[in-house]
Amino acid sequence: MTDQSPTVLHEIRKSFQFEAAHRLPNLPSNHKCARLHGHSFKVTLVVRGVLVDGYDWVLDFSEIKNIFKPVLDQLDHHYLNEIPGLENPTSEVLARWIFGKVSPNLKGLHQVILSETCTSESIYPV
Repeated sequence: MTDQSPTVLHEIRKSFQFEAAHRLPNLPSNHKCARLHGHSFKVTLVVRGVLVDGYDWVLDFSEIKNIFKPVLDQLDHHYLNEIPGLENPTSEVLARWIFGKVSPNLKGLHQVILSETCTSESIYPV
């Protein structure tokens, strides 16, 4: 039997996908990522907290979706380099940027995991 006391932390994760183009202007011009290209990004928001009395959950997943929607709309099918703060949109910069945009509204946000391919991801903070 697991401990269900109200002080035990639980972790939940909600993932989203978006398509976007970018280039990394700080790289040498002969580097493939210096050229304009796109990715099918996956963002996972990791939330930690105690269970809410009466609901036995940390947070309603639909609340996470609603909080992230304005950020997702800003990214999906856009050229990331044109978004303030993403002039050099590496995965690391993008994960940190998303965390900064979402954390004021999402209590318990612990991490942002950003995948730009199925084999490459960045985690902020660690």
